[in-house]
Amino acid sequence: MKEVPIIDVATAAQMVKDGDTILQGGFGMTGNPVHLMHALAETGTKNLTFIGNNVGEVGIGGGRLLQNGQIKKMIGSFFTSNPDAVKAAQSGQVAYELLPQGTLAEAIRAGGAGIGGFYTPTSAGTLIAQGRETKIIDGAEQVFIKGIRGNVAFIRAWRADTAGNLQYRMTEQNFNKAMATAADLVIAEVEEIVPVGEIAPEHVHTPGCFVNYLVQATLTLEDLGSSASVSSSKKVDESRMNMAKRALSELKKGDVVNLGIGIPTLVADLITEEHGIILHTENGMLGVGPVPTDGGGAMNYPVNAGKIPVTALKGSSYFDSADSFAMIRGRHIDAAIMGGLEVDEAANLANWAVPGKPLLGVGGAMDLAKGAKRLIITMTHTNPDGSSKIVPACTLPLTASGVVDLVITDLAVFAFPENKLTLIELMPGATLEEVKAKTSASFVEQLA
Repeated sequence: MKEVPIIDVATAAQMVKDGDTILQGGFGMTGNPVHLMHALAETGTKNLTFIGNNVGEVGIGGGRLLQNGQIKKMIGSFFTSNPDAVKAAQSGQVAYELLPQGTLAEAIRAGGAGIGGFYTPTSAGTLIAQGRETKIIDGAEQVFIKGIRGNVAFIRAWRADTAGNLQYRMTEQNFNKAMATAADLVIAEVEEIVPVGEIAPEHVHTPGCFVNYLVQATLTLEDLGSSASVSSSKKVDESRMNMAKRALSELKKGDVVNLGIGIPTLVADLITEEHGIILHTENGMLGVGPVPTDGGGAMNYPVNAGKIPVTALKGSSYFDSADSFAMIRGRHIDAAIMGGLEVDEAANLANWAVPGKPLLGVGGAMDLAKGAKRLIITMTHTNPDGSSKIVPACTLPLTASGVVDLVITDLAVFAFPENKLTLIELMPGATLEEVKAKTSASFVEQLA
């Protein structure tokens, strides 16, 4: 069996040329080839098109290339978390293209499979679909997305053998697995290189035929930045917890459920083994358990879509981002619980674009809104200025049209029987008069 050359990071970095399109694996700082990216930051290579879920944190990974002015365009799903990316996009210093996370993963998988492109219902009718070809398929509007390929892919795996076979660790598959197929030159940064045959065939996630070079690099906590530890900043008050409890009551034993950030994450803290609910996270895990109690971080545990270390329950499984979103689009997710900025009388949802802030982060919201069998929105009833979030028609950029099944606010619960916005329940301490006064949308009353 052939052996894949083992090189150092500096040699690898020199293989990237001015004007190249570079794919960078990783989700947050998990499975991120930081050593390769930092070596590239030491070169004079410029005018790069960067493709990845995000560019990393400030000064780490792709974030270092951004600071150096080496990137001319970035294509990804969530840039908002890096202030440098926001500044570069707003100033026009760096061009950017925003894609829903599942669309990005599938575009890379398509590019790696020699497929020119595909149609997806994700983002139909939204700002992200503007200027793209659309087609009605089986009665639904779908958006055409071109397959993505790069000149070079920098990916991160846990182990490699000398034949280039790769094994990923926990949620580190994310974008790495697809990116390994989608570039002319693939360089894998790995923790450990073992003799051929030491990775059992059934444990090989990326076959060696996709890999051109190996780099051995040991990962440390410092390499991961602030993504390395458990967050303890979750805000909990009685009204938020009431919304989480009400959302939990909608779930059934055996349901596969995806939880968004914000109030929905509180639902995870309420789920017990007796509930029998299977949590899904879009970065590649089914069977998500609670956060670790030992304070361990991303070096020792898988992470969820909020980039927070979690534990794995019995029967859990790991997979890559493309497979994860295939589960979502294929309607294998029974329910998604997400936050919202606006929900209107037609069950439209707006939850990805905050007023006055650049549109630089959509993540998996559009895929989940379209793909989950049932969509539950949890949000405060009003904005800080007192204006209603339950509106006649969404004024903020849409996430998806006609998708909301249930809205749970701190004041009320609304459903859409016969496609009509209907008040079905008051939350603890709320009155009908208060709900009417704070709701700008027209609704039907169907209180028990």
